[in-house]
Amino acid sequence: MTIPHGTILGGLSTVPDLAQGIAAYHGVLGLELVEQGRLPADLAAGWGCPANAGAPYAVLRPASGAPCWFRLVEQPAHPAFRPTTTFGWAAFETTVEDVWHWPGTLPRDLWEIVGPPKKLENVAPAFIPMQALGPGREMIYLNQVLADMGDTDLPRAGASVDRIFITVLAAPDREAALAWYRDVLGLERGADYTLPYSMINKAFALPADTQTTISMVKAGRMPIVEVDDYPATATARARHEAMLPPGNALVTLAVRDLDACNARWIVPPVVREGALYEGRRSATVIGAAGELVECVEVGG
Repeated sequence: MTIPHGTILGGLSTVPDLAQGIAAYHGVLGLELVEQGRLPADLAAGWGCPANAGAPYAVLRPASGAPCWFRLVEQPAHPAFRPTTTFGWAAFETTVEDVWHWPGTLPRDLWEIVGPPKKLENVAPAFIPMQALGPGREMIYLNQVLADMGDTDLPRAGASVDRIFITVLAAPDREAALAWYRDVLGLERGADYTLPYSMINKAFALPADTQTTISMVKAGRMPIVEVDDYPATATARARHEAMLPPGNALVTLAVRDLDACNARWIVPPVVREGALYEGRRSATVIGAAGELVECVEVGG
């Protein structure tokens, strides 16, 4: 299978209890559990998070077989973490077959619905989103795709819950973040949208009609990263010393050639085995908003 440059290969979330995380993603969302173990010390160091060495982790994948892996790493919850209020990865958007199935299905001890399904202004009828927080307070969007957009192709689900097709980045400087993905990873700027963003407005206690501008990073017609302007009161994410950021912690992207990236890797590229890596080289870099971006070399 050819994997295009920029493809989202995975999203990693931290959870306080791995068994609970597996119950949420495997037991409820129906993702297949493909790997489980203890986090290798060299991988944790490659993320710049050496204190996560030996932490229990799991890797899950959509039943469709799409090349996208959901990873969960167990670490203590951080008392200062509040979703959608800090810079870094804010959400992973997945494509689902039937968004209306989930409001009455998600168990409240594993998932907190923070945004029920609704049609969005300025983008309808492309998709219907729904937002929920998982066991680690990570934000997952369950989006039912209805149509492609003007300059973007949106994937239809091949399973009840399928691949991550957009990762949401909260940025202190939207233009700087967009330039980073262009200059470091060779990706493109997509369209801008201005709309009332209910997740942001709720998190910052703003009027419901407050407008937020978001911009897309893409490769051709494939969406990759949604970069959101955040209010001036947003802050850097609090995290445990030498551990992953809480919540939505890390995104893995496919790149043609690691050596062609203009990146300051935390640790030089190395070949890794197992789910997601499959014998390919990978390395991790810190983006303009402080986000962890892991890149896996796919050639092509």
